[in-house]
Amino acid sequence: MSARPSSARPGAKASPRGSTPRPGSAAGGRNRPRSSPGKKPSKEALYNPDEGWVRIYMRGRPITMFMPTEAGDFSVKAKQEPPAEKLKLEWVYGYRGKDCRTNLHILPTGDIVYFMAAVVILHNVQENTQRHYMGHNDDVKCIAIHPNTVTIASGQVAGHDKDEGKPHVRIWDSVNLNTLHVLGLGFFDRAVCCVGFSKCDKGVQLLAIDDSNDHVLSVWNWEKEKKLADSKSSGDPVVAAEFHPLIENQMVSCGKGHLLFWTLDNNKVVKKAGIFEKKHDKPKFVLCFTFAGNGDLLTGDSNGNIFIWAKGSNRISQAIKAHEGQIFSLVMLQDGRFLSGGGKDRKVHIFDTSYDVTVTLVLPESTGPCRCLCPGKDKDIYVGTTRNAILHGDMEGETFTPDVVAHTDECWGLAVHPNQSLFLTCAYDKHVIMWDAEQHRPLWMKTMEEDPCQSACFHPNGGVVALGMKTGRWMVLDAQNQDLVTVHTDGNEQHDIVRYSPDGNYLAVASHDNYIYIYAVTEEGRKYSKVGRCSGHSSFVTHIDWSADSNYLVSNSGDYEILYWKAENCRQIPSATSMRDTEWATFTCVFGFPVCGIWQEGSDGTDINSACRSHSGAILATGDDFGKINLFSYPVTQPKAGHNSNRGHSSHVTAVEFSSDDTRLFSTGGRDMSCMQWKVV
Repeated sequence: MSARPSSARPGAKASPRGSTPRPGSAAGGRNRPRSSPGKKPSKEALYNPDEGWVRIYMRGRPITMFMPTEAGDFSVKAKQEPPAEKLKLEWVYGYRGKDCRTNLHILPTGDIVYFMAAVVILHNVQENTQRHYMGHNDDVKCIAIHPNTVTIASGQVAGHDKDEGKPHVRIWDSVNLNTLHVLGLGFFDRAVCCVGFSKCDKGVQLLAIDDSNDHVLSVWNWEKEKKLADSKSSGDPVVAAEFHPLIENQMVSCGKGHLLFWTLDNNKVVKKAGIFEKKHDKPKFVLCFTFAGNGDLLTGDSNGNIFIWAKGSNRISQAIKAHEGQIFSLVMLQDGRFLSGGGKDRKVHIFDTSYDVTVTLVLPESTGPCRCLCPGKDKDIYVGTTRNAILHGDMEGETFTPDVVAHTDECWGLAVHPNQSLFLTCAYDKHVIMWDAEQHRPLWMKTMEEDPCQSACFHPNGGVVALGMKTGRWMVLDAQNQDLVTVHTDGNEQHDIVRYSPDGNYLAVASHDNYIYIYAVTEEGRKYSKVGRCSGHSSFVTHIDWSADSNYLVSNSGDYEILYWKAENCRQIPSATSMRDTEWATFTCVFGFPVCGIWQEGSDGTDINSACRSHSGAILATGDDFGKINLFSYPVTQPKAGHNSNRGHSSHVTAVEFSSDDTRLFSTGGRDMSCMQWKVV
C-alpha cells in the first residue's frame, strides 16, 4: 500500500488544514459536485506481480495497494461474483414528520401506514411487526389510501435510478406489496408533494400535485395510467389536496396564502379561489383541511383559526379560534366530531358536533408538536409529530406513548454493542439513542446539550461508549445509565471516527483537522490519558482500523491517502510494504487491497461513505452516496467486483455495521435521518 501522496486530490483547492468537507457531510453532502457511476470512464486497474501491488485510479489519481505475500495468483481481468448472502429489510426506525404532512393513516388490519426515506412502512403496533413497500428509489413525500382501504398511492422526489429516477406516483397493493401502476414518469417536476383518490366514483381517479414552480395539479385515471387533465396551481407551496367526498369531480387544495376549489369538466380543470373577507384574518398559510359529514369544508391555518366553508361555496360561513399558532392537522370522526392538532401549543382538541371543544390533550414537549392526526380503533389516536415521532394515546386520556421515535437531523454515528442485541445512534440533532434490536424500540435517549454528534464506538467490554462531536470535543458515556465518564477536547473540528483497539487499551480519535489522537485506556474504559497525535495526513481522516494485536492503525483520508501508524508512539510507518501481511481486527477503510474492488465504474473516491467487514470475514458491506447498501464477498480484490445492492435509504448512507453474530446489518442515512435494520439471509 502506498505511502502518503505528495499532493492533494487532483483539482482540489489548496486549503488550510481540515477545511475540506467530509464526503457526505452537511458541507459536502449528497448535493456536492460529483461524478455519477458510468458517467466518466476511469483508467483501468494495474497489477505489478513483481512488486506485488494493485493500482486503481480516482479522478486520474493513482492509489497503490500492496497485496499480502501469500496472495497467490491474481489478475485484474478476473471477475468476482456477488456473495450468496443477501439483505432483507427487517425494521425501519423513524417517521418523516419534520417536513411532510398528511402522512399517517390506519388500515382495517390495524396497520398504521407512514414513510421514512424511500420506504413506506406498514406497522402493526400491537403485534410489533413491520412490512415494507420498497418500490421507491428516493424520498417518499406523500401517500393516500384508496376508498377500498387496500390500494395505496405514494409519490416521490427525483431519484438516482436510471429508469425510474424521475418524480412519479406508485400505486400498490397493501396486502401483497406488489406495484400495480406507475404514473407520471417524465411529467412531474422535482417531486410529487400531494396525492389523493377520488371518493364519489369509488376511487377511479387520482389527483397529484408536483413541486414545480407552478405546482401543477393533474388528474389521472390510474388504472389506465392515463392523464385526464392538468393545470397550474400556484406559484407558492401547496401542502394538501383532496377530492371532495360528496361533490363529484370537485377537489380542494391549500398552501401558502391560498385555498383553491377545483372542478374537473370535460377533461379540463377549472379553479376558484376561496375568499377571505375583511372580517376574517387571512392567514399566511392554509395548512390543512377536512370535510364534515354534510359536505362542509373545515380548514386550519397558521393563525390558529378553523374556518368552515359551506358545501359548494368558496366563502367562509363560520370561524373558530382554536389554537395558539398553527393548526397542522384536522380529522373528521365518523360520529361527526373532529380533531385539531396545534403546533405552537402542542394541543389536540376534540370538538363535538356543535364545534365546541370537549377534550384537550397536550403532547409531550420532548416529542414535539402535532404534524398529523390519525384516529385508530375505538378511542385510540395516533399522532405524528414534527420531531419525527409517532405517539399512541386515548382520546379521553392524558398519556401518550411513543411508538416510533427518530433523529431529526443528519445521522452519522452508529455503534453496535459487542455482545448484546443493542446498537446506538447519534446525530446532528444532539440526540444519542440506545436501541434494542430485538424489541425494535429505544432503551434510552440522551440529549447532549451543547454538541451535535458525529461518531460513536463501544468499548470492547460494552460498558461504555465513546462519542465524537462536531465541536472538537469527545466524551465517554456509561452505556447503561448514560452518566458522563469523561470529556476531552482535541482541536476544534469534528471527530469523524472514534475507535477502540481490540484489547480496549487504546482509543483513536480521527479528526477533521487531519490528525488522529491516541489515548491510553485503563479501568475498563473509564480512565483516559493522552499518548500523542498522529500527524502526516494532508487532508481530513475518513476511516481507521486497528490491527488484531492492537499495535497498529491504518487510516484513509479525504485525498485518498493510505497511511500506517504505530499506536504506542503515534509514529507513521513509512514503508507500506512492511504492513502488507498485517492482520486487521476490522476493515472499515474504503482504500486498501482487501477492498480495492468496491469502487465501480466512474466512482470519484467519495461515493462510498462507509464500509464494514463481517466478523466472520466472509462478506463486506458498503454504504454509498446513492442510498444503496452493497454486499460483497470478502476480500473484495477484483476491480469492479460483483455485489448485491439494496435500497431503502434516500440519502447518502453514512454508516453500516454488522451485529456481533453477523445475523444483522444496521445502517444510517444522512439527510433522510433514518436508521434501518437488515437481516442477513
